[in-house]
Amino acid sequence: MFIRQLEYLVTLARERHFARAAEVCHVSQPALSSAIRSLEKELGLMIVQRGRRYLGLTVEGERVLAWARQTLASLAHMREDASISKSTMTGTLRVGAIPTAMTVAAFLTGPCFSAYPNIRHTLSSLTADAIVSQLDHFELDIGLTYLDDKVIEGFEKLPLFDERYVLLANRKVSLEPALTWEQVARLPLCLLTGKMRNRQIIESAFRRAGVQPTVILETDSLFSLYAHVSDAGLFSIVPHSLLNFFDLENRVQARPIVPQLTRAIGLIARNQPMLAPVTAAVWEIARGLDLQPRFDLVLA
Repeated sequence: MFIRQLEYLVTLARERHFARAAEVCHVSQPALSSAIRSLEKELGLMIVQRGRRYLGLTVEGERVLAWARQTLASLAHMREDASISKSTMTGTLRVGAIPTAMTVAAFLTGPCFSAYPNIRHTLSSLTADAIVSQLDHFELDIGLTYLDDKVIEGFEKLPLFDERYVLLANRKVSLEPALTWEQVARLPLCLLTGKMRNRQIIESAFRRAGVQPTVILETDSLFSLYAHVSDAGLFSIVPHSLLNFFDLENRVQARPIVPQLTRAIGLIARNQPMLAPVTAAVWEIARGLDLQPRFDLVLA
């Protein structure tokens, strides 16, 4: 059995297409198919359901896929661990962050760049559910997400801060020092789409208040949300951790909403006897971050 056979299998499962998987692996399609057939012969079972096109994996193939992912992840961690003996640590850290925490990631990656300049990072904007799924399938190393969700039970957790939801409005609008959810519901709102956890959290707050929000526009882009508040006369509800990156002097303003809505945000990783070296290094840096005062100060 060769490592490349496992890499081909994992890639095929991800791409769900023989030609695309072969292209990603930089081999011909016959070479990829032959390698997987050899793996099937060695293990004595059928891994791929075959037809005129890719039909998925067999039940046995799904079990082999899980071991293949784990084996490739362990191999990558072994290479990282070996690099510790050198003068600098190398490797790639794959981070998935919920959209509203993408900017927060900079407070983590910045110190990492300084401490470990040879570690490379990939940062993906993902839903909370996608982060969990990709961690389970060894496609991510760390997730930056909500910590109070039951779906993350069994993961290693590191709290970073509690986000507070605030009303975002154009700077020229006259507002009270604080607003209730009932008052906010009557405003023309621009919110993230219903598939995003952020929106579901906000909707639950309106339900508890017994009101229906006036949603004029939905978007999956924070840039679009910010633009519609700044330039189109709409209002929005955002985590206060985003305010560090908004122009509060000239374009927008923020107001607390009562009763206060908060959610715990932090890092999650697969629960293992020992974190991979690169993951452990970044995890230790995250322990030293003091983000709560930085975010709360904006509303002071």
